[in-house]
Amino acid sequence: MTDMTHAMLKGSNVPLDAMAVRAVLRWTPGAGVPDVDASALLIDPSGRVRSDEDFVFYNQPRHPSGLVRRLPKRSSPEGLTDTIEADLSSLDPSVDQVVIAASCDEAAFERVTDLRISLYDAASADGEPLAVFDVRAETGEETAVICGELYRRGDGWKFRAVGQGYPTGLVGLATAFGISVDEAEAASEAGPAAVPGAGETSASFPPAPEPAASAADSQATVQHQQPAYGYPQPPVAPQPAYGYPQPPTAAPQPAYGYPQPPAAQPAYGYPQPAAAAAHAADPNFVLPPQGPQFLRS
Repeated sequence: MTDMTHAMLKGSNVPLDAMAVRAVLRWTPGAGVPDVDASALLIDPSGRVRSDEDFVFYNQPRHPSGLVRRLPKRSSPEGLTDTIEADLSSLDPSVDQVVIAASCDEAAFERVTDLRISLYDAASADGEPLAVFDVRAETGEETAVICGELYRRGDGWKFRAVGQGYPTGLVGLATAFGISVDEAEAASEAGPAAVPGAGETSASFPPAPEPAASAADSQATVQHQQPAYGYPQPPVAPQPAYGYPQPPTAAPQPAYGYPQPPAAQPAYGYPQPAAAAAHAADPNFVLPPQGPQFLRS
């Protein structure tokens, strides 16, 4: 590290001579170490993005202006790197600062080792960094952290070391700066797609499952569908309730053990009503011959 490099503490700032810069995030990979993604937000004087297009990240790696972009990840002897490049001199005057952030959705930053942000002059391919800041987790539960911010000061720009963490990941970070997030369609996509892509107006998240029917609703459904034996039934498509008088219907079923209506089938076990023909005299009927035991002597 040369005399031109500023080793920064949290909250410190340094003026920038270069108007096109590369912010390089570097960390040491290893077993159990989550992957880290760099992102940038273009912020107006109110502290919010002007639109969702002002969010540069893995699903939207280039700002529509082309002045802020995310470069491919690289592996170096010092570790893995993910880089944001910004042409500060050509940014619209409505952009007051460019926030450089890191996120890891697989685990918290307490498991990320040797995380550092280094700021380079983009015009110098192999130059020494202008400033470096070692980013450390404050609580260990952060899944997104603002590493630093490039901000206007008069006619120039400065870089501030921030180190502010968020336990809600890239989604929480984006929401804090005014990105609209639709949580109804969240993790339905594989991999990192929880934030808006190019041309989208909001981030996407998986639909919440339909709530299960309550026990009372389920019981009411069962009672509506199943017959209640032993009690009179409602008039709509009633089922027989054995042992009690039935409501009149177009085609009543026999109720065993009670007298039947005239059109009913026989009710077994009780005397049946006699038919009219049973009382008519038989014209061919004659008394049997009387034996001697019945004659007068």
